[in-house]
Amino acid sequence: ELCDNLRMTTIPQNAFQGMNNESLTLKLYKNGFEDIHSHAFNGTKLNQLILKDNQNLRWIHNDALRGATGPDVLDISSTALESLPSYGLEAIQVLNAKSSYSLKSLPPLDKFSNLLEAVLTYPSHCCAFRNLRSEKQNSLLSIFDNFSKECESTMRKPTNEIFYRDYSYNTSLWSVGKNTYRFATDEETSPYSYSTIFDDSEITGFDFEYDFCQPKILTCTPEPDAFNPCEDILGYSFLRVLIWFINILAIAGNFTVLLVLTTSHYKLTVPRFLMCNLSFADFCMGLYLLLIASVDAQTSGQYYNHAIDWQTGSGCSTAGFFTVFASELSVYTLTVITVERWHTITYAMQLDRKLRLRHAVPIMLGGWIFSILIAALPLLGISSYMKVSICLPMDIETGLSQAYILLILVLNVVAFIVICACYIKIYIAVQNPELVAANKDTKIAKRMAILIFTDFTCMAPISFFAISAAFKVPLITVTNSKILLVLFYPINSCANPFLYAIFTKAFRRDFFLLMSKLGCCKSRAELYRMNCFSTYTSNCKNSSSATAPNKASQALLLLSVLEK
Repeated sequence: ELCDNLRMTTIPQNAFQGMNNESLTLKLYKNGFEDIHSHAFNGTKLNQLILKDNQNLRWIHNDALRGATGPDVLDISSTALESLPSYGLEAIQVLNAKSSYSLKSLPPLDKFSNLLEAVLTYPSHCCAFRNLRSEKQNSLLSIFDNFSKECESTMRKPTNEIFYRDYSYNTSLWSVGKNTYRFATDEETSPYSYSTIFDDSEITGFDFEYDFCQPKILTCTPEPDAFNPCEDILGYSFLRVLIWFINILAIAGNFTVLLVLTTSHYKLTVPRFLMCNLSFADFCMGLYLLLIASVDAQTSGQYYNHAIDWQTGSGCSTAGFFTVFASELSVYTLTVITVERWHTITYAMQLDRKLRLRHAVPIMLGGWIFSILIAALPLLGISSYMKVSICLPMDIETGLSQAYILLILVLNVVAFIVICACYIKIYIAVQNPELVAANKDTKIAKRMAILIFTDFTCMAPISFFAISAAFKVPLITVTNSKILLVLFYPINSCANPFLYAIFTKAFRRDFFLLMSKLGCCKSRAELYRMNCFSTYTSNCKNSSSATAPNKASQALLLLSVLEK
């Protein structure tokens, strides 16, 4: 035993060589150790190696246990170790690494061939040991699948005939009559022969009843919770494929819209300005999905070794900030676009009430400030992006965090109601069978229905399940919520560039004009120039002859607004 010696900063090579050959329990706790050198325990037969409470111990050489036998028990709790040695872990049956917060990754699992109990710091590490069995048990179970009847007969034996051996503490309990059934190597003395499968050394000491019929089960604490189940970031394999398709669609679509709108030689109007803001927000959502998909691909199958670094690091915080900022700015901009369309239709003939760019800029500046503030709150301790692997603010442990989540959800629901109300009022304003052609009326209705449907599909499932979870009555698991994340959450980010820009005539005109500058699609660009000139001439004639607004002119105006 060596403890409370802060002046000892290292354990050199062969530090314990020459000690007796009996099993040792080395208690080296609460010292000033910072590192342990190669072959530090050479020549020893270790039963327990206690290194707990060495708070400055950051490094153990990979060959520190080389030349030693054991240990059966390794205690590195409350140390600053960042990794375990790669050699000498095979004998460990009990591993205690509680409060070792720097130990964020584990060696390959095959190194822990005899581990029976693990007390760790992070729940994700226990995922690595789930259903893990010792090397001997795995080989036996693969060979003796047809011995279930023999095990059933063993389990029906009286209690005093059951053999039990506890290898952890080198003690043995034998039944009074020693009525144990051992593997035999001679076909004449047993109905089974295993000499052709195992060497004599492998058969020695093996007891069928305990080692096979009652295999040892590895226990690990702390167990994973509902927020961090034992799975990769995306969980399902089909989501791993879909998320790449969706994020590429969102990034490519919104980048194209931004490029065309910002390079257009036409005047920057209010609809164009708002569409640029919407495209940027949805582009950020695509970046979030790309980041999640990339990390999932890199950590697939071994997320338990990367979970702590990812969820507590800057990567997850960045991803969480991107998604909340993008989501809130997108919803805010969609609401402003819808209100602007309603305002344009309602006050079409009142030029003094027309929304100008000088009005739109401060409105959107307020939206940016609001979105940045909402996204930054989890970084300041109100809720947290570290709760789940997909980096959404799902922490509702405190009342303030719960209020934060509810605020976001309620605002999104209110925004959706405002969008629906505006489109309904627009449709009612222009819906007049006597003045508006039936095909135009149907076209307006269909376009509005698509816009409202995409908003509803994106917001409704997320809001419903999130509100129930915010009240601590979750109706869906984190695993299933990842389906909502990939299939519903980014619907608007993928659909918006097409519904609000790419499918409109104005965007196609700007796109082909841009392509003509690069030497492509010159004939299409010229066609759009001619159409634009004829439309401008026609509008001038109509405006000079028009004396009063009517339903038909409002409908035509709405169609032009929806085409912007």
